[in-house]
Amino acid sequence: MKKTNIVLIGFMGAGKSTVGRKLAGAFDMKFLDADALIEKKYKMKISAIFAEQGEEAFRKAETDLCRQLLKHEKGFVLATGGGMPLRKENAELLKQIGKVVFLYTKPDEILRRVKNDTSRPLLSGPDREEKVNALFEERLPKYLEAADYVLETEGKSFYAMIVEIQKNCMK
Repeated sequence: MKKTNIVLIGFMGAGKSTVGRKLAGAFDMKFLDADALIEKKYKMKISAIFAEQGEEAFRKAETDLCRQLLKHEKGFVLATGGGMPLRKENAELLKQIGKVVFLYTKPDEILRRVKNDTSRPLLSGPDREEKVNALFEERLPKYLEAADYVLETEGKSFYAMIVEIQKNCMK
């Protein structure tokens, strides 16, 4: 069966939501943001879910969302949260949902993009650079394992990324 969905994975700040919206618009597909869907279902921000229920509860919510999306109509672009593909079960579900594209963005660029963002629970407190580097190193093998295609984002326009995704993932 031909995959008609695109799933974007990558570290926080890699551009999953922005690229996802532009990709969906370019190909007249529906755009879905996993974090926004979870916030809507739980009627609270991701940071509040982390604070009140803990990271494990949030990761379970991500798994539940993956299962739900398997039943969703085809023809969408999904921007995942940065940690969604870390659970083996989620990575397997994401591959069933669609073609998984890892937006590879280097840690120094991620730090530049998220430097003023206070909404990311895993980066709260001091030593953001240390946290980003440690998380990136820990997550990179899992992202690579979960991906059907790796797209290096550095120095590429949105147009170039969309063309590359179309060429390599939307056959």
